[in-house]
Amino acid sequence: MLIRETRRLVGVVCVLLTLFYIGIRVCFGNKKFDNWIGDALSGFQGDAGSTSLSQHPTSQDSSASITVAGTASVLEDVIDPPASHNEVFSVSTTDKTFFYIRFGELKAMKAMNPNIIPHPLREDTWIVVAQKYKGPEDQQAWFSEIVCSATFREDTLVCDKDQPPSTLPIAATYGDKCDGDLAYFGLNVGPHDARVFFGPRAPYALYGSQSSFTCFGQWVQDFRVLFPWGAGHGAREPYLRVEKNWFLFWDQDDRVYAHYDISPRRVFAALQDDGAAGPDLAPLAQPMDEKCLPRLLPKIAPSLESLHQSTNSLAVTLCRRADPSCKQSQNNTFVFTVFQHKSFYDFHGVYEPYVLLFWQRAPFEVYGVSKKPIWINGRQKTDARGQSQMFYVVSMSWKARGQKYHGFLDDVLFLAFGIEDENTAGIDVLASDLLRGLGLCPGV
Repeated sequence: MLIRETRRLVGVVCVLLTLFYIGIRVCFGNKKFDNWIGDALSGFQGDAGSTSLSQHPTSQDSSASITVAGTASVLEDVIDPPASHNEVFSVSTTDKTFFYIRFGELKAMKAMNPNIIPHPLREDTWIVVAQKYKGPEDQQAWFSEIVCSATFREDTLVCDKDQPPSTLPIAATYGDKCDGDLAYFGLNVGPHDARVFFGPRAPYALYGSQSSFTCFGQWVQDFRVLFPWGAGHGAREPYLRVEKNWFLFWDQDDRVYAHYDISPRRVFAALQDDGAAGPDLAPLAQPMDEKCLPRLLPKIAPSLESLHQSTNSLAVTLCRRADPSCKQSQNNTFVFTVFQHKSFYDFHGVYEPYVLLFWQRAPFEVYGVSKKPIWINGRQKTDARGQSQMFYVVSMSWKARGQKYHGFLDDVLFLAFGIEDENTAGIDVLASDLLRGLGLCPGV
């Protein structure tokens, strides 16, 4: 009888422990739970030399193991990041790794390709926008972007209770140019892969959608008409059948331009007030760029690799705000953006981000390119193939409320990115860390 009752008690305890484990995972997320468990276990490990789940490898300890959030397996880092990459660390999280973005508290919406900009009115609050994940089981026929105001809770950026995620009111556009091998684009109704960012005076949303000019175009709207804040389509010719990843930049007189391509050659043009694009201005910068870009841009294989634009742009003065002698001028202020080297081996995409700087005054020739790709602290190996996690950097913004387009080396900025098309995340880093190790063009 005693044995039978003991067995019943053990069964009840196991059920309760399982429910407790699931509840903690749901409430705090995988990453926070692993860190909590790691801290608890480290007290029992003493000085035996074991690495807890909350610890992260350094260049001196590249063999340490850490748990990938969202999986049950323990994996090793793919490489020694400082040796081959410019590793960047968070200035605010407890373990200096990136943070996750949750679109909801107990039951978060699944999303991808996130953006973060400061809230215009609330301190320590940010506006986050991402593409709502549309899986095979999703009955919604169109694509959409979701938005909310968010604050940090234990190293996670979470939508506020008083403003749960809602659909960004971007109207679907339609066209009749998607045919042949691009006929499936006709089913892509609604905005895709939005970039939300600040210009010198206002915030904007730039996104992909069907176009009357070509199959798939790029659209830009004033973000203030899409989100409570206290339109046009800049077209170029000839069009690519699918236009993606444009970014806007502003010169020192706040005139706006659209940058269409970085490879195989730069293409950019001035935009008029009605959204119309002028002629390609890149040939004016080409004499200097030709001496620079072939040497500094990452080399790509004939197939399965490419270079493409990724984020919006910001402007930076290459001195520190805290330095009294630091003054913004046309001789020390540049536009910068992140582009990515993409590879697609074994049916798995891997993106390596690089920084590109160019002058903020005409003819906007390139100033420098990262010698090494950026490695975001916390990025992991995915499987035995030796490939790293797919981190796709989407957007960037200055972290401080009220700071829009321009900053200095000692200012903090957000990089927002997607992970394996399954999670949204970000990291706050010093601009000087992101721009470290530039290869400079001749004559600068």
